[in-house]
Amino acid sequence: MKIQKALFFLLIILSTSCIKNNNNPVPSIPFDITIDINLPSYNQLQGVGSWTYVVGGSRGIIVYRRSIDEFVAFDRHSPMDPNGTCFLPLFPDQDNFLQLKDTCSNAMFSLYDGGPISGSNYGLRQYATQFNGSNLLRIYN
Repeated sequence: MKIQKALFFLLIILSTSCIKNNNNPVPSIPFDITIDINLPSYNQLQGVGSWTYVVGGSRGIIVYRRSIDEFVAFDRHSPMDPNGTCFLPLFPDQDNFLQLKDTCSNAMFSLYDGGPISGSNYGLRQYATQFNGSNLLRIYN
């Protein structure tokens, strides 16, 4: 009985800590899309180090190809503007495409991992990705 109680309390603690870690101010919009990177609209993702925009999330999604089989996807909604008062989504900086710029707050974020570079305490809302190793990339939350 003591073991069951201990396990129950451990589960409670773990579940509440997971909820606390999900404090990104960008709204979580449920979606599940699959894109074919061989299609002309997504052929920018053919090479490692490339990126493209995809419809979805709160303000659109930017997808970056880190390696042959690894992609990351981030919402273009800046965590510095949780209420969406700035009408411009994040976009790659002209001087360094691996940095996403929020023109309303001047905050900068890493396209490689979504982390804040300057002007923000929060990183970007990241979405899960799943690549079939050939041409299909699933992006979801």
